[in-house]
Order: sequence, then C-alpha cells, then structure tokens
Amino acid sequence: MDIRYYLFLSLALFVIGIMGVLTRRNAIIVFMCIELMLNAVNLLLVAFSKMHHLAAGAGASTVGSEGQLFVFFIMVVAAAEVSVGLAIIVMLYRNTHSVDVNFLNRLKH
Repeated sequence: MDIRYYLFLSLALFVIGIMGVLTRRNAIIVFMCIELMLNAVNLLLVAFSKMHHLAAGAGASTVGSEGQLFVFFIMVVAAAEVSVGLAIIVMLYRNTHSVDVNFLNRLKH
C-alpha cells in the first residue's frame, strides 16, 4: 500500500481530533479526541517505519523498527496519561457534578 493513504488517514484522524478538542465542552470527549490525535501520530510513525524498512531491502532485519519502538513508548505514556486524566475528571465530577470544561474557568476565582 502506498504511503499516501497512510498520510491521508492520519491527517484525517488528526483533524477530527483537533476539531473535537476545539469544539467540545465535555472533558471526556476532549480527552478521547486527544487520544485520537496521539493514535494518528502513531499510525504515521508505523507507516514511515514500514516504508523505511522496505526501502532498506530484505537483508536488513532491524532497519525500520525504530518507529515501532517509538510507538510502544508513546503507548506507555498514553496509558499513564489516561490514568491521570481520568482521575482528574473523576475528581472534577465528584466536586462539581459536571464534566464541562468551561466550568474549570470558574474554579480560578
């Protein structure tokens, strides 16, 4: 498969994630859109890793695995982000009985 398809799919996922972050007020939806943008970047890293591996030839077995290693570490960081982010959202809901992001501006005062 050509790399352009991966680029277009990744771009579409990233734009959907950006639009969700900018237009939604629900903290859980915003959080899911951030994860969608992170997964778009992961898809692009794996696609470029595969492209680099195919360009190196069949003899090089470790060429092109760097992108997949980056994706693994990004997934580990994303799992930690999810646990901390959901804990913050749960505490926000317990204290305010709302997950509206605009309500956080009122907590400043």
